[in-house]
Amino acid sequence: MKVSAVRQPDAEPAFTTGRRIVRRPMPDAQPEFPADLSPLLARVYGARDVASAAELDYSLRRLQPYRGLTDIDAAVELLVSVLAAGGRVLVVGDFDADGATSSALVVRALRMLGASRVGYLVPNRFEYGYGLTPEIVAVAAEQAPDLIITVDNGIASIDGVAAARSQGIQVLVTDHHLPGEHLPDANAIVNPNRSGDAFPSKHLAGVGVAFYLMAALRARLREQGWFEARGIPEPNLAQLLDLVALGTVADVVPLDHNNRTLVAQGLARIRAGQSCPGIAALLRIAGRDPARVTSADLGFAVGPRLNAAGRLTDMSLGIECLLCEDEGRGLEMARELDSLNQERRRVEQDMQRQALEILQGLPPTQGGSLPLGLCLFDEAWHQGVVGILASRIKDCYHRPVIAFAPAADGAELKGSARSVPGLHIRDALHAVATRNPGLLNRFGGHAMAAGLSLDRDRYDTFVRAFDHEVRQQLREEDLQGVLLTDGELQEEEIALGPAEALRSAGPWGQAFPEPLFDGTFELVSRRIVSERHLKMVLRLPDSRRIADAIAFNTVDEDWPNEVTRVLLAYRLDVNEYQGRRNVQLVVEHVEPLDGRS
Repeated sequence: MKVSAVRQPDAEPAFTTGRRIVRRPMPDAQPEFPADLSPLLARVYGARDVASAAELDYSLRRLQPYRGLTDIDAAVELLVSVLAAGGRVLVVGDFDADGATSSALVVRALRMLGASRVGYLVPNRFEYGYGLTPEIVAVAAEQAPDLIITVDNGIASIDGVAAARSQGIQVLVTDHHLPGEHLPDANAIVNPNRSGDAFPSKHLAGVGVAFYLMAALRARLREQGWFEARGIPEPNLAQLLDLVALGTVADVVPLDHNNRTLVAQGLARIRAGQSCPGIAALLRIAGRDPARVTSADLGFAVGPRLNAAGRLTDMSLGIECLLCEDEGRGLEMARELDSLNQERRRVEQDMQRQALEILQGLPPTQGGSLPLGLCLFDEAWHQGVVGILASRIKDCYHRPVIAFAPAADGAELKGSARSVPGLHIRDALHAVATRNPGLLNRFGGHAMAAGLSLDRDRYDTFVRAFDHEVRQQLREEDLQGVLLTDGELQEEEIALGPAEALRSAGPWGQAFPEPLFDGTFELVSRRIVSERHLKMVLRLPDSRRIADAIAFNTVDEDWPNEVTRVLLAYRLDVNEYQGRRNVQLVVEHVEPLDGRS
């Protein structure tokens, strides 16, 4: 009998071999919260290690100052000199949502600050690959830039930076990925994860780093009387926080207090109708109300549509959508992105089926189980979609996964890795490369996600080396699927008021997860809606009250008819239909408890 995991309707269908529910521990010390904070929210915050009301203050004054960033002064001086000389600036971004929002933010900010010669270039992943490569520098040189600014990339672009500098092009690297042993010889490098960097928030997304750089530049221009001398108003860079919120959530970086502040401020602008036309259009296409937008809407509805351009074609379409000032044109581009996202879903679903067939055919290890580190490859897989595939398989089998596709030249394989708690995937790849010199051509990334490339004829060697490295760091018991919940809700807490409070209490996201609750309910009725969603009516424990619940992307084909009780892990949400608003349980995990065959 299946135990199904589900997600929001705009997220990708999830499949799983089963997970167990574990309740979050509460802190030993009682957090210092305001007296008017509800016991439910106090419990939720306490379980997320929030110790005081100050940690819930998301006003801009609570942002960490930019002064701690290494090279921030050198970067600003470089920008000031280029802007003062009327030089041409070219922004080179990445082909994901973080890269797109970073590119759009820097272009918008520099124009707001008075720069007139600003453009962008984003590598096509299929032609040039990731980062500032010598090949993309050659394309950039055709525009004769005085300065290249990398956003969301560049920290590993040693050869590309050297190529640019050899042609007399200055380079400013802004990135958040972990550096390697050697840094590129750029004019300045702004990255909070540089060794010795004093900036306290190490989890900024690329768009967050870009925002801090632009804020520092504005401060320096203000000191120099730049705006008065040119008769232009000093811009309010908070206007760009919608882009920061989108890129931060879409890149799934941990939401520490600093990132939560950036996201909360961006969401506030979107809710107030002050977002850029492109984000407003993407929300409209996704059927989301901007006035009630949450971080989950950015992550599951807007982000995938924006990412679809970089995965299947060229991220220039996504960047243009974010730069667009015309609502009509923005809506046209949002529709194009939505069509690409639908195509991407079809491609991914085919790849998922193939991946499951591959896994069923894998020979078991000596212990009779699958490898702890899973590697998957198929000749027909799409290079732009292997990252999502790796994430889906990771969710299903609860172990690190790397999915590979052939590169354009056919001789090389491109891999996208996703990890589980306990294994820093970028460090694991570094260990593999160190123990096996020459095995990897390139690699880089974060704790939970990374990219790599290797020669096709070295794939089998890598598969063994990766599984060996995972086994050095993880055990079988570390790879059990776990759903961390905030425990049970009382009857009075399953109501519209608490649901509204939880919805507005975020922003929720990576490392600060949206509250998830568990409980056993009487199943009054069930039916399938829209062919793939399980709609349920539940009776609350020890009560006559009933509540609606929905498990997206879940069916009950193998449930016996006599099921009367279910164990759920669920989020408390608000369903709005025909002007009526009711509490609804959005189910992440459902397990029949009786009537088993």
